[in-house]
Amino acid sequence: MASNRRAFLTATATVTATAVGVLAAASAPAAAAGTAPDTAAAALDELLAGNRRYAAGRPRRPRDIAGHRRRLAAGQHPFAVVLGCIDSRVVPELVFDQGLGDLLCIRTAGQVLDEAVLGSIQYGVAELRVPLVLVLGHERCGAVAATLDHLRSGTPVPGHLELLVAEITPAARRTRALPGDWAEHTVRAHTAWVRDAIRADSAFAAASVVAARFDLDSGLVSLLP
Repeated sequence: MASNRRAFLTATATVTATAVGVLAAASAPAAAAGTAPDTAAAALDELLAGNRRYAAGRPRRPRDIAGHRRRLAAGQHPFAVVLGCIDSRVVPELVFDQGLGDLLCIRTAGQVLDEAVLGSIQYGVAELRVPLVLVLGHERCGAVAATLDHLRSGTPVPGHLELLVAEITPAARRTRALPGDWAEHTVRAHTAWVRDAIRADSAFAAASVVAARFDLDSGLVSLLP
């Protein structure tokens, strides 16, 4: 049986930090241009500005990739942690028009938390001094759709998918009676819950934690209240 991880809201995380690989993006890295943000507000501004470039189809072009790669070999200095979904259409480095070394990206289906995810976030915040953690949900999430299908049918959830459904179900139940799109309400509620869970953990007190939603149709990211 998959265990629900929600008990961590009332306890300090005691996890081993896990290094997270960062994907290479086609855009020019912020650090290479000498403009890497060093505050949470500046980091968020850069992410949203990069997303506007992405949505408009005007990404920055790479410069001196070989030189930048050599600098990164000596150490990494990402300016934001992005916890996003594994959906192949929602790649944070592309969505935010950032490059190699700019973002520390952690991706699980439906942004579901477990100890490895928490340890990875803690690595970014505590060891790399990253000032911003952004939880990124998205439109038409497959993990949310699977959860709603299970709640409608009551059929057993196979294998490891049980953890995903168990973690998303509370948000789905809270929003079931709301008018409109149940899946959309669930995406927003679950993404906000993940943000609040991370905020409540003292291991991440040094960082600002925000939640956002990516719109597949427009390509735009909007912050969640």
